[in-house]
Amino acid sequence: MLESIVPVIAQHWPIALAVLVASLLLRNYFYHGLNQYPGPVLARYTDWWRFFDVCGRRPDITHLRLHRQHGDVVRLGPNVLSFANPKALKTIYGLNKGFTKSGFYPVQQSVSKGKRLPSLFSTTDESYHANLRRSVNNAFSMSQLVQYEPAVTETVEVFLDQTDRLYAKPDQVCDFAQWLQYFAFDVIGQITYSKRHGFVERNEDIDGMVGYLGRLFSYVAPIGQIPWLDLLFLKNPVVLLLDKLGVKLLAFPVTTFAAQRMSERLSEMELQGREKGTEKPDLLSMFLKAQTDRPEFMTDQRVLTMAVSMAFAGSETTAISLAALFYYLLRNPRCYEKLMQELNEAVAEGRIENRPTGTVTWAEAQNLPYLDACIKEAFRMHPAAGLPLERVTPPQGIEIDGHFVPGGTIVGCNAWVIHKREEVFGSQVDSYIPERWLDASKEQLKEMNGTLFQFGAGARTCIGKNISLLEMYKLIPTFLRRFEIRFDNPNKDWKLHNAWFVKEHDFYCRFQARDLQAR
Repeated sequence: MLESIVPVIAQHWPIALAVLVASLLLRNYFYHGLNQYPGPVLARYTDWWRFFDVCGRRPDITHLRLHRQHGDVVRLGPNVLSFANPKALKTIYGLNKGFTKSGFYPVQQSVSKGKRLPSLFSTTDESYHANLRRSVNNAFSMSQLVQYEPAVTETVEVFLDQTDRLYAKPDQVCDFAQWLQYFAFDVIGQITYSKRHGFVERNEDIDGMVGYLGRLFSYVAPIGQIPWLDLLFLKNPVVLLLDKLGVKLLAFPVTTFAAQRMSERLSEMELQGREKGTEKPDLLSMFLKAQTDRPEFMTDQRVLTMAVSMAFAGSETTAISLAALFYYLLRNPRCYEKLMQELNEAVAEGRIENRPTGTVTWAEAQNLPYLDACIKEAFRMHPAAGLPLERVTPPQGIEIDGHFVPGGTIVGCNAWVIHKREEVFGSQVDSYIPERWLDASKEQLKEMNGTLFQFGAGARTCIGKNISLLEMYKLIPTFLRRFEIRFDNPNKDWKLHNAWFVKEHDFYCRFQARDLQAR
């Protein structure tokens, strides 16, 4: 039978190929019964639609437009649904719901000695994630912020002095988004290894780390829409084998820096005794203590993974959020003036100590309600992640926002969509209005806080959330006390580049030092 069919197919291969393609397209169209949901026509047939949409670098705009046009559930691929109703958050990202991360995340794994480094963020293994998080949770608790604050303060003061020397005194234009990323990178270095990378002191991209991360995320975002492509490019067996043999076709400068710092610390521990190596008030000490407590699980490679992931996620997201806050203040002078009034009054009333450096402590910042409102509104307007946080439904299927979704379906919510819900955040959701956080009723405020999605939700909420908040609540009021900020050209807008994280470009500013003593 087969012998008679093969020659016929070979003779009429164009027709056979057309039938095969048509069959695959029809299968995709009706896959899991998702044809009932609206969405772009091409997205019903192939994931290449979302691949090219992400390559356009503003899928956040696409997703918001589609949901406003079609409603709360939109089909973004043959097996992909996007949900816009905040009620879906508790189901998709809730505890013990049976969801797992999609194939989008392993694309982001870095490589060391030919092996992938699955992190808290990038692993799809829920058991591994739970074990790793349990091992390092203490390092990221609110109580640990007291231990890390001196490191943040030290880097803030260096950042302020360099801002004054490089930009304020000579009245030079500053690429503020990039400058803030240099700050965030150095804070992470200080908190993780008790050693800054040197971005702020040298005012340059050390070892090309920032450029590398930019290129990596520009790769990750589209490739993550069709994850098997990564097995052809960065994670193919030949590349991994060569990396294992020491032939670096693709350099991972962040991994190299982390490995060097870890090697230094382990050598120090060998010379001075293990406990001496874990006395420093940094994350690496906490990770090494976790290794002492759970040596069978916290291997050297997993300690390295935690150190690397801090730089990957910690610098990019915090810098984006900082830049967004300053941008929206400059675009809304009324808000800028109101925040400055709050800061000046707090100093005059002694709620903020008038230090020579202008620094503000974490505790002082917690008593500035308008600052809090400004930061939350910046989170709402410009969440760092600009793609849906994808999850795969459990095998038995599950009901999400009143819709039964079959098992194995990729589902998710995009913060850029969730944060624009009028029934939660009130009117004028496309405008920056910090007062919405101050004027809301107690019940509405609880719902607004519960819907903010910039750090994710559920068991996979960003573990570094508290550290990011510490940086922001210290730097923002401190920088505003030290410098007046203005656009270099108010008529020229910034450019946004959504490569998984929505990074700002061409955010050019000038600074003028303020007289703290006169205040």
